[in-house]
Amino acid sequence: MYPMRYAAPGTVRLDDRPPVAADIAPSPGAVCRIPAQQRYQISPRLLPAAPRKGLELDPSHPYVRTYWTAAVGPGAVADLLRLIAAARRKETIPHPLYLPVLCREGLVHHAGRAVWVRGLVPPLRRRHLSRLSPTLRRNHGRDLTAVLRRLLSSSPPASAPAAAEEPARAPRNSEAPSRMGPQLQNQL
Repeated sequence: MYPMRYAAPGTVRLDDRPPVAADIAPSPGAVCRIPAQQRYQISPRLLPAAPRKGLELDPSHPYVRTYWTAAVGPGAVADLLRLIAAARRKETIPHPLYLPVLCREGLVHHAGRAVWVRGLVPPLRRRHLSRLSPTLRRNHGRDLTAVLRRLLSSSPPASAPAAAEEPARAPRNSEAPSRMGPQLQNQL
């Protein structure tokens, strides 16, 4: 290794190192970034189950992990899953770092220290689709249609008196693809 030939004005010494600040650590009680601070505990609560307005998915569904992770990020989805689990178990957890992101997306409601979370997760809205990569955007429509088909085929049939009054139609499953368009539009 070659000795140092140029240095800052002043005393020139070979093999000098750059200056190092002696007071690197903050003084006790100084303002630190959020992860370094002690986070207060919250007790998330489940929102009361509203009448089903549309499609909602279980938090463990692959759709949630694939598409919500791509839309809002893995940290936000992990915080959402922790909030839902804690709300179901009625436990306290440290204040989530991504709570503002979850509130902005409408997945969580935060008022003071009260945090309200849904037990089920809605599908992505139209504004979220622009955040997805082109490949995920193409796959999203296909996967959401498959989820809707599964839900429609497993949903209980209409009540017997109402079905008797309607004219005879093809079986419900053969109608599902034609009804996907309006339902997808309502969800977005």
